[in-house]
Amino acid sequence: MKLYIRQKIFALGDKYDVSDEFQNPVYQVHSELLTIGAKIHLEYPAGRELYYIRQRVTLFLGRYEIHRNGEMCATIQQELAFFKPRLTMESSWGDFEITGNVFSMDFEIRKEGVLVGSVHKQWMAWSDTYELYVPEGQDGAFFAAVVIAIDHCIHNGNKR
Repeated sequence: MKLYIRQKIFALGDKYDVSDEFQNPVYQVHSELLTIGAKIHLEYPAGRELYYIRQRVTLFLGRYEIHRNGEMCATIQQELAFFKPRLTMESSWGDFEITGNVFSMDFEIRKEGVLVGSVHKQWMAWSDTYELYVPEGQDGAFFAAVVIAIDHCIHNGNKR
């Protein structure tokens, strides 16, 4: 399954639209304003929340938590690495490794060495736009939340 995650340019706070390969809206994402650390909600278009992403303010590298139904289901931690962004993710579904290229444009998500998702940032777009590939049977909303947390980890680091 392919999902497209587009960040809105002219918006207060962070806002993203998530659509399928036929441009049908699947999820919407928005952040809370004036908070210490990012607080981001991934919802169905009707407004029911699926995932909540929360930045844990740390001294050096980015760390984000993903919650579902009030329970933390994953943490994403930026690791110290040279030339190639590296993140690790611990979740209720197991541990994942997220690696990207030097420009933070493409990522692979692996579980126990097996590719379970890939992300490609589109170059010729007005705003940050990601193409997410998730194999059938995987939770697309969860991986969309992961991509948004990666975007914040890499581009915002520990700012907020």
